[in-house]
Amino acid sequence: MTLKEITEKLGLEVLTAEDMLNREVTNGYTSDLLSDVMANTKEGNLWITLQIHQNIVAVAKLKELSGIIIVNNRQPEEDTIKKSEEEKVPLLRTGDSAFTVSGKIYEVIRPQD
Repeated sequence: MTLKEITEKLGLEVLTAEDMLNREVTNGYTSDLLSDVMANTKEGNLWITLQIHQNIVAVAKLKELSGIIIVNNRQPEEDTIKKSEEEKVPLLRTGDSAFTVSGKIYEVIRPQD
């Protein structure tokens, strides 16, 4: 499933890199600890976090993640938005909690029986 399809199904707000929404999402990963994300995510994962600083973009780029969802309607810092555009890492936002959006993503990308 593409990032664009997930964005539409979940009603996510696209903050940056809208031209990169054609990326395939392989799975979701929820964490606010950068070292945990670096150790455990895989290419194509969609990262769910409440972090808003520019280091999230660096980690997502390093791990080749499909994008980042920022929860609780938090506003990313200006330098995060700029870095995201430069690095072509989509930043998305939702008013949902990390728990809620994780469940929604699981529902739309899990293998169907």
